[in-house]
Amino acid sequence: MAENTKKTESGNGRYEPKILVFACNWCSYAGADTAGVSRIQYSPKFRVIRVMCSGRVRASYILKAFQLGADGVLVSGCHIGDCHYIFGNHRAIEMFEKTKKTLHVLGFEDERIQLEWVSAAEGPRWGQVIDEFVAKITELGPSPVNQVSGNGREPGSAESAAGEGDLAGGFATADVISEKAGKACDCNG
Repeated sequence: MAENTKKTESGNGRYEPKILVFACNWCSYAGADTAGVSRIQYSPKFRVIRVMCSGRVRASYILKAFQLGADGVLVSGCHIGDCHYIFGNHRAIEMFEKTKKTLHVLGFEDERIQLEWVSAAEGPRWGQVIDEFVAKITELGPSPVNQVSGNGREPGSAESAAGEGDLAGGFATADVISEKAGKACDCNG
C-alpha cells in the first residue's frame, strides 16, 4: 500500500494517525500505567481517556471522536469475569457490536474500532495491543471523515486545528468526550 501523505502529516511529510483510546479505570488504564512504569516501549501515537468502565463508552462518544478527527478508536476494559461492575464488559461488547454496525453503514472500515481486554498486570500486552492498532490504522490511512472535510477545512490544517472541538490539533479537546464519559458508572442499571 502506498504511504499516505495527504491529510494528517507530521513535519516529515509522513502520515501519522490520530487514535483515541477509552481505557477502563480499574484494569486497562492500570495496565497502561504498568507498561509505563516497566518502561515498555510502544507507539506514542494515541491519546487515552480514562473511563470508570468500558461498559460506559457509548456509540455517541466513538462517533464524536471520529467527527473530531480521530482515525481509529480503541476501547479497552477488564477481562470477562473481572469487571468491577459485574456486567460492564458484557455491556461493552453489546455496545461495540452496535457501534461497529453503525460505522459500517456510514462507510467506515470495521478495523477502525477495536475492543480489547487488558488487565492491570498486563503491561506488555498493553504495549502490544497499542502497537498493533497503530500499525493497522496507519495502513488504513485517514478515516473517511478526515479524507473529505464537510466544513471546507482540511483536517490537520492550521485553520482546522484552531476550530473548537477539533481533535486534529493534537486531541486538544479530548476533554469534551472525557467529561461525558467520566460520569459515575452505573453499569448494572
